[in-house]
Amino acid sequence: MTATPGPTPTIVLVGHGMVGQRFLEALAERGLTATHRVVVLCEEPRPAYDRVHLTSYFSGKTPEDLSMTDMAFIERHGIDLRVGDPAEAIDREARTVTARSGLVVGYDVLVLATGSHPFVPPVPGKDAEGCFVYRTIEDLLAIEEYAKGATTGAVVGGGLLGLEAAGALQGLGLMSHIVEFAPRLMPVQVDEGGGAALLRTVEEMGLSVHTGVGTREIVTGADGAVTGMKLSDGSELATDLVVFSAGVRPRDQLARASGLPVGERGGISVDEQCRTVADRRVFAIGECALAADGRVYGLVAPGYEQAETAAAAIAGDQAAFTGADLSTKLKLLGVDVASFGDAHGTSEGCLDVVYSDSRAGLYKKLVVGRDGTLLGGVLVGDAEAYGTLRALTGTVPPVPPEALVLPAGAGAPAALGPSALPDEAVICSCHNVTKGAVRAAVTEHGCTTVPEVKTCTRAGTGCGSCVNVLGRLVTAELEAGGVEVDKGLCGCFALGREELYEIVLALRVTSYRELLDRYGREDARGGDGCEVCKPAVGSIIASLAPAIGASGYVLDGEQAALQDTNDHFLANLQRNGSYSVVPRIPGGEITPEKLIVLGEIARDFGLYTKITGGQRIDMFGARVEQLPPIWARLVDAGFESGHAYGKSLRTVKSCVGQTWCRYGVQDSVRMAIGLELRYRGLRSPHKLKSAVSGCARECAEARSKDFGVIATSQGWNLYVGGNGGASPRHADLLAQDLSDAELVRLIDRFLMFYIRTADRLERTSAWLERIPGGLDHVRDVVVHDSLGICEELESLMAAHVAHYRDEWAETLDDPGKLARFVSFVNAPNTPDPVVAFVPERDQIKPALPLPAVSPRPAGDLLEGSSR
Repeated sequence: MTATPGPTPTIVLVGHGMVGQRFLEALAERGLTATHRVVVLCEEPRPAYDRVHLTSYFSGKTPEDLSMTDMAFIERHGIDLRVGDPAEAIDREARTVTARSGLVVGYDVLVLATGSHPFVPPVPGKDAEGCFVYRTIEDLLAIEEYAKGATTGAVVGGGLLGLEAAGALQGLGLMSHIVEFAPRLMPVQVDEGGGAALLRTVEEMGLSVHTGVGTREIVTGADGAVTGMKLSDGSELATDLVVFSAGVRPRDQLARASGLPVGERGGISVDEQCRTVADRRVFAIGECALAADGRVYGLVAPGYEQAETAAAAIAGDQAAFTGADLSTKLKLLGVDVASFGDAHGTSEGCLDVVYSDSRAGLYKKLVVGRDGTLLGGVLVGDAEAYGTLRALTGTVPPVPPEALVLPAGAGAPAALGPSALPDEAVICSCHNVTKGAVRAAVTEHGCTTVPEVKTCTRAGTGCGSCVNVLGRLVTAELEAGGVEVDKGLCGCFALGREELYEIVLALRVTSYRELLDRYGREDARGGDGCEVCKPAVGSIIASLAPAIGASGYVLDGEQAALQDTNDHFLANLQRNGSYSVVPRIPGGEITPEKLIVLGEIARDFGLYTKITGGQRIDMFGARVEQLPPIWARLVDAGFESGHAYGKSLRTVKSCVGQTWCRYGVQDSVRMAIGLELRYRGLRSPHKLKSAVSGCARECAEARSKDFGVIATSQGWNLYVGGNGGASPRHADLLAQDLSDAELVRLIDRFLMFYIRTADRLERTSAWLERIPGGLDHVRDVVVHDSLGICEELESLMAAHVAHYRDEWAETLDDPGKLARFVSFVNAPNTPDPVVAFVPERDQIKPALPLPAVSPRPAGDLLEGSSR
């Protein structure tokens, strides 16, 4: 069939990825969707989605969560979007495109955004069953399904996607290998030092890395499925799943077949307006295009810029794509990795400024000119300063370069605030938004919040790495203009969380309703509150419950209506509609009898079990009505709630310490158990994680925790403000060589001071960087008692310890509380039909029988703790 062109000119877009969608938005912004018919031929079975964050699918994101396509936008602009119907031929003479369905579309303008395809090395066995690429959602779905019957996976390629793929395989329960031909991981982005730091961190995560070797052959069994790999150094790997992530190549086949010129190494040749050099009616953008500077850009930011350039050229506006910033900031396996500017130091006469802490997995290198100009850099392990450093590239920073790479507290962070950036500094490289544009959004367009600035400028709507700097810049600009920045908790309260905490404590307010009616904004009094302030106030009341005379049980009376979703059922809601059961296992120490109980419960209720990184055993797949009988058995066996559902203490991880380890200098297990039992159930602004390492080898990873303890020959070192989550940050040393009693006293003070002064949903890492004076101020308060409040902080913690009650034990003793645990109120014994269950994978069997080990006797617990 043929689509007959009418009087309205037609723009045909071939490909609907991230760059294709940005092109459509650029057309709409210029009014071209109102004057042109727009037809989109999309190969994949779904519209554009966020390929940059593809791996987040394995962390619970659904394909719908990753979608970047607002179908209301498509309909509003009359765009004819055809998914699953790729273009198969272009007739440039007739100006038509033929789709797989047989549809023939005439065009006035043709835009090719066909992207790239994964490069698969031409090795024997590459097409065997069990070999995959890592490019689309469909690829991930196929890998996920095949991994159910696999135990070991190998990734060919140690670049960006290769590391993400290896982490995904590990998350699916597979032992993972990475095979990289270059001598280091991420050879394009990081230098030798950065690669070494990344290698150490990756290996500590349990992945096996093989650098400097190539894949010679994929070995298969009699059934044709993968059984292993032969490497170029003669060694072999046993694996039953292989993912190729060895780079990409431009998808330029359509262009080649239609006679359009392509580069020697691929890519459709275009000029500075992104027009193909042989046909002014045809454009190419994104990874399929060979730009006028001879590069094929594989990042989304240059692709967006090309999309905007092409749309401008079609509209008759002046625009040119002459190159793009290749800076990148990524989180790979939970590790921040960033490079910007001249990261490899190729500029003539440049100098390197390097800070490296191999024990902490930190590597920071800045490349500077002899005149002090910042030319580029590499950051591994801590890329918090990436947004500011990238914006300063090409200028002489206001502080010496060594101050830019030193750890927090040792440099001059105040000089690196928004005021230090010139107006021409690019804040958002994805959309090429400068500081001047952000300032104009505030001063000229009246924007007063980050979301408003995002809408006005598009800054922060790409990869998101600039949002932190963006927020600071907006606040600074508002304050500089004399605007009073609303620092209220939400639309209901003009007061911040810290002020509300002080009111609740001083006036012994035990009711959210009373607090709202007395201290809420005038138009909010008498209302129902909102989803922001309810859980925040609920957390404040719960954390102060013993001191103010409130019930510490989160589901009592009014408190129940304030809680987040997970707290309503004292369990974490999972992506398939079921709930997890996570009993506390202090310090990771457990008896054989308790292990047997866990196994029996998981078997009897058909639960999926997993040992977590926090040394607990999680059980997944429980229905709401199954939670009480499961917990009844757990409580009878001596278990209690692990608070995996609450903003409270999760775990205190430990190594085996001096009891077993020949390097251990202190009993880390005893200390971890004591700390976990002391702080269990402590409600806080955000979740709390801790760890205790028995020596400086740091096997418990204490410096990535909110509070971490490392043993020394003289006692204990206390580190605070670490975070291994969305924004990794290594903890800072607060005090050293502490006795048991000194350690506990300082942790008591630190936690209560954090709970007292942090914002809602603010981790200790962000709080420590935000609070005026930073670490030095916190040390003055909790170590030297500069504010004279330490006695009160200790008293509040002592009250919490003395009044702790296990939430699940209390729930089981009250029939009224148990009434909430039903899927359907009118049919309490009917399971939810939308809940799906995940079968447990085949277990990996050890090659040799392991000897039995007798459990160690538990040491004395810290004062104030109890089993």
